[in-house]
Amino acid sequence: MGVISVKYARERDEATKLFAQGWGARAVASRLGLHRRVVQRWEYAWRALGEEAQLPVYKQYSQDEKVRAARMVADEGAPKPRVMEAMGIRSLSALDRWVRAYREGGPDALVPRPRGRPRKAPTPTYATREEELEARVRELELELEIQKRIDALADGLKPRWPTR
Repeated sequence: MGVISVKYARERDEATKLFAQGWGARAVASRLGLHRRVVQRWEYAWRALGEEAQLPVYKQYSQDEKVRAARMVADEGAPKPRVMEAMGIRSLSALDRWVRAYREGGPDALVPRPRGRPRKAPTPTYATREEELEARVRELELELEIQKRIDALADGLKPRWPTR
């Protein structure tokens, strides 16, 4: 099971009860004092999956599931609520994101990206001490050349007014 969020749990429960009574998203948002778009997304998921959709459990979907869902909407023209119901997708925004990525880049756009900070490039290893020293000399010569260019630019810039 995924991470369970308790934020807005009471409001989601109340919204679910009101949806079941026939209330619309705008009326529920007004009654609960929430933003209309948030409640609209809850209502959309509720209509697709029922009360189960209101449970705040976050699920990770495989690339195959994402591609299949995006294909159903983009290529086959299936309605999003039907796709959500058929595949058990709880989030309309996630489905929208997958469809947009699929239309822009095809199935490869839905390949999971690595998480976290990229690793540092490994420090180069040298076969001999001489190669290491030659590399260090090249690095220092480059730094010296950069510093010379900076000094030349600084000398070329004259103050617009004399300093005291």
